[in-house]
Amino acid sequence: MSDPIQRAAEIIQNSQRLVCLTGAGISTPSGIPDFRSPGSGAWEKADPFEVASIQSFRRDPQKFYDWLFPLSDLTLNAKPNAAHFALADLETHGPLTAVVTQNIDMLHMKAGSKIVYEVHGNVRTASCIGCGAEQNGEAILEGLMQTKNAPYCEKCGCAIKPDVVLFGELLPFSILQQAEAAVKSCDVIMVVGSSLEVGPVNQMPMLAKRKGAKFIIINLGKTHLDSLADVVIHADVVDAVPLLAAPFLPKQ
Repeated sequence: MSDPIQRAAEIIQNSQRLVCLTGAGISTPSGIPDFRSPGSGAWEKADPFEVASIQSFRRDPQKFYDWLFPLSDLTLNAKPNAAHFALADLETHGPLTAVVTQNIDMLHMKAGSKIVYEVHGNVRTASCIGCGAEQNGEAILEGLMQTKNAPYCEKCGCAIKPDVVLFGELLPFSILQQAEAAVKSCDVIMVVGSSLEVGPVNQMPMLAKRKGAKFIIINLGKTHLDSLADVVIHADVVDAVPLLAAPFLPKQ
């Protein structure tokens, strides 16, 4: 049996429309903790429904910002890693048409990716939960780092929330619609660093596969869809993804 990296490379080199679905595992090498891993996940010491649901945010936004505080510095200062840059290269020089990400850290854009569907939102912007006034999300996090206090709107006095999807909120419809359209039209879908546990994004690989697309998984741990993938690579994404992008790079 051929090496899984080689098999994945062959599939990608024969692709015209590659879509990549990324999860927390692509950002953990950049120092951003995931949410579910035992011993290191961001939910290990916090009940997500107590600190990160829209209902709890409306009751007590300070509790949310107390939880967010230690993550803010990590998010603001995180740098894209080799896997992020490799996906940007695959978009520039190869067949990658879109990245669909569950991450809110903006690292794909920082690496140079252009077509990125952030289905769980991002911290680039923030909005008042009262009047809807848009704010600079990164400035909100920087202010939090200085004061530790929940921010409130100068116009109406209501709390300001980063434009991330909290428990109890719907995913941004337009972004989700565009992501699903990209998935339906791809000929290869590649999952990078996702355990495929969170819906509805975890349904996208099978949506693509039903349309005839090849299916590649790159993840350190097993997923419940491994048996249905054409290729499974259990490796560190910062090692595996650059190997798949390398054939498309301009020769020096």
